[in-house]
Amino acid sequence: MKRVFLAALASCAAAVLGAQEPTQPQTITLTLDQAIEIALNENPTIRIADMEIERQDYVRKETVGNLLPSLSGSGQYSYAIIKQKMSKSGLSFGADNTVTVAANLNVPLFVPSVYASLKLNDAQIAEAVESARSSRVNMVNEVRKAYYNMLLLQESLDVLRESEKIMQETVDNTRMMYEAELGSEYDYITAQSNLSAIMPNIIQTEGSIEVADLYMHMLLSLPNDVEITFVGDLDYYSEDIVNSTGYYSTDVSNNSDLKLLDIQERMLEAQLKMTNAQRIPTVSAFGSLSLYGNDMPEINFGDLGGGSQVAGSSKQFWWQYPASVGVSISIPIFSGNKINNQAKQAKIAIDQLKMQREYMEESTGMQVRTAISNLVTARSKMKANETAMAQARKAYDIMNARYTGCLLYTSPSPRDRTRSR
Repeated sequence: MKRVFLAALASCAAAVLGAQEPTQPQTITLTLDQAIEIALNENPTIRIADMEIERQDYVRKETVGNLLPSLSGSGQYSYAIIKQKMSKSGLSFGADNTVTVAANLNVPLFVPSVYASLKLNDAQIAEAVESARSSRVNMVNEVRKAYYNMLLLQESLDVLRESEKIMQETVDNTRMMYEAELGSEYDYITAQSNLSAIMPNIIQTEGSIEVADLYMHMLLSLPNDVEITFVGDLDYYSEDIVNSTGYYSTDVSNNSDLKLLDIQERMLEAQLKMTNAQRIPTVSAFGSLSLYGNDMPEINFGDLGGGSQVAGSSKQFWWQYPASVGVSISIPIFSGNKINNQAKQAKIAIDQLKMQREYMEESTGMQVRTAISNLVTARSKMKANETAMAQARKAYDIMNARYTGCLLYTSPSPRDRTRSR
C-alpha cells in the first residue's frame, strides 16, 4: 500500500509539473491532397450538407407513414354526482361509475395527395444530394485556391527578400563607386530610395500571409495554434500548366447550379400534382372496438298502474363490447376556387424557372469560355515571363561583373592612399 501511494503521488507531481511547462505549438505538414481530404471531412459546411440528406430521408419516411395504418386508444372514467331522474317517483337513469376503453383503427386505401408528396420528397432528397456535391466541389476549389495563394505569397516574400538583398548590394556598390568618385551621388541616392520603397511591399506581403493562413485554418477547421507547413512550390505546378496541351471542354451540363434548377423544376411539378390531387376523392377503412362498463342497477317494476312504486333494485357492474368496421370516402366538391389558383401559381413558377435555367446556362457557358481564354493568356504570359526572367538574370550577372571589375581596377591600394595623403 505504501508503494502504491508513493507511485500515485509521483504520478500526480509529474502531471502538475507537466501542466506548468509551456506547451509547444503543434506543427503539421500538409500536401494539397491532404489539405483537401481534411477539409472534406472536418469542414462544417460539408457536414451540414450531409446532415441535410439525412434529414430529407426522415421527411420521406414521415410521408410514407401517412400510408400506413394508424391505431389510437382512449380511456375514460366518470362518476355521476347527480343522475337524471325520469319522474317524480324517483326513477333515475345512468350509473354511478362508468368506465370506457376504446380503440380506433384507420387504414388509408387511396390517398392521391400522399403519392404526390412522395414524388416531392424524392426531388427534395435529390436536391440535398446535389447540394452536398456542390458543397464538396466548392470546398475543393476553395482549398486549392487558398493553397496556391499561400505558396504564391510565400514565394513572393522570398522574391522580395531576395530583391531586398540585391538592392542592398546595389546600394553598397554605388556607395563604393561614389566614394571612389566613379559614380554620381544621384545613383547612390536612387539606390537607397529603391531599397526603402520595397519595405512596404514586404510588410504588406507578411500581413497577407497571416490572413491567408487564418483562412486556411478556417477551411480545414484546425485550431489557430496549430502551425501549418505547406509542401510543394509553384514551379512544380507551373510546369504542368505551361506544358499542358489538353482540350478544355465548354460543356456545362454537369454544372451543379444548373442541376439544382432542374431538380427545383421537378419539385414544382410535384407540387402541381399535389395541388391537383386535392380534387380526387380519398378512400380509407376504419374500425373501432370499445369496452364499456357501468354499475347500472337492475330494477324490478312490478305493477306500474295505480301509482305503484318500484319494487326493488340491486347494483352490479355491466360490461358491453361494441365493435364496428366500415369504409369512408371523402369527395371534394367546392373549395372556393382555391385549388385552381394554387395550380396556376405553380404553372407560372415552372415557367419562370425554365426561363431562369436558360439564362443561367448561357451565362455559365460564357463564364467557362472566358475562363478558358484567361487560362490560355496566362499560360502565354508565364512562358514570356520565364524568358524575361532568364534575360534579366543574365543582365544582372553581366552588370554585377562590370561593377565588380570596375571597382577592382580603379580602387586605389592602401599604399597609394597613404601617398596621396
